[in-house]
Amino acid sequence: MNQKEVSSILKIAENFSIEGNPVAFKAVGSGHINDTFQIFTDKLHQPNYLLQRINHYVFKDVEALMQNIQIVTEHIRTKLIAEGADVVDKRVLTVIPARDRSLYYRDENTDYWRAYILIEPTKSYDVLETEHQAKEGGRAFGRFQGQLTDLDSNKLKYTIPNFCNIDYRLENFHQAIQQNKALRKDEVQEEIEYIVQREAQMRAILQMAERGEIPLRITHNDTKFNNILLDENDKALCVIDLDTVMPGYVAYDFGDAIRTIINHAAEDEPDLSKITLNIPLFTAYTDGYFENAHHFLSTHEIRSLIEGVLLFPYMQAVRFLTDYLDGDIYYKVQHKTHNLQRTRAQLSLAFEVENRREELNDIIHTMAAKHLMDIR
Repeated sequence: MNQKEVSSILKIAENFSIEGNPVAFKAVGSGHINDTFQIFTDKLHQPNYLLQRINHYVFKDVEALMQNIQIVTEHIRTKLIAEGADVVDKRVLTVIPARDRSLYYRDENTDYWRAYILIEPTKSYDVLETEHQAKEGGRAFGRFQGQLTDLDSNKLKYTIPNFCNIDYRLENFHQAIQQNKALRKDEVQEEIEYIVQREAQMRAILQMAERGEIPLRITHNDTKFNNILLDENDKALCVIDLDTVMPGYVAYDFGDAIRTIINHAAEDEPDLSKITLNIPLFTAYTDGYFENAHHFLSTHEIRSLIEGVLLFPYMQAVRFLTDYLDGDIYYKVQHKTHNLQRTRAQLSLAFEVENRREELNDIIHTMAAKHLMDIR
């Protein structure tokens, strides 16, 4: 990054109501969508900040996006204060408004920016290492869902409509096949066939909703483990990356979390032989999840969780392959076949999960029974 770009980042940071003057920054994070920078100021004994460029291609309505985040974080903050939680600013994101009191800043290049207080010292993991971490992840997302059960979902807007709707994802997928914009269709016929063969069975959660069996709740909708900040002892502090917090089904959050936790390998692992299921981590996460979620989950919601576990590697593969067919316009890629590499890794994971469905479902119901018994 040249001196002009450095100066530009610091000048953008000056447009937010931060304490002190921004004097330095560094790029942080491993997200696919937004660009994130840690901002250092000259103010001693004051927090540092996160400055984030919002991907306006993905998030068309930045005003709605930031309003959602403000509503959710303030709701959680109010609950934490009422509970007497210690160091509340470490347990929920704090949005720093722009100097004009807006929740974001739009620069001269029409890029959109936002700022948060930096929660530190913390760490996060792209790939889990211990059962303790997995259990903390389950606790964190179970607690997050529980904190929002009494927040009216009508207050939130859909920042990405149909984000977890498999019907919508498959519609886009078939359109990408038909249009074949990047002229890549012929090289992915095996992957296309795998996806098409399983389309009907992947509607299970939508069918439960259509029958009125599961309620619409406020959910995170992007529950990768690296969206949890942990302290030095790997104890979960805060759920982050709230861009997709909106109405959804609990099985979506559970399934997406398991997608990143149960895999022994990374989500874009090129060596498919390394993609195997980590049952101890799955069990630990499920245990932690029910510890904080058992009090609000219905019987049908518990039954829906295994469908989320099956759906999410499949749906993520659909999304990666759609983007590959479209010419890599959504996800950041490191090389020209990165989205195809991601697709194959996720389909391999989906196959592993499908083959061990009964075993995984038994673990879900065992952990549900354990925590339901604890309150009787």
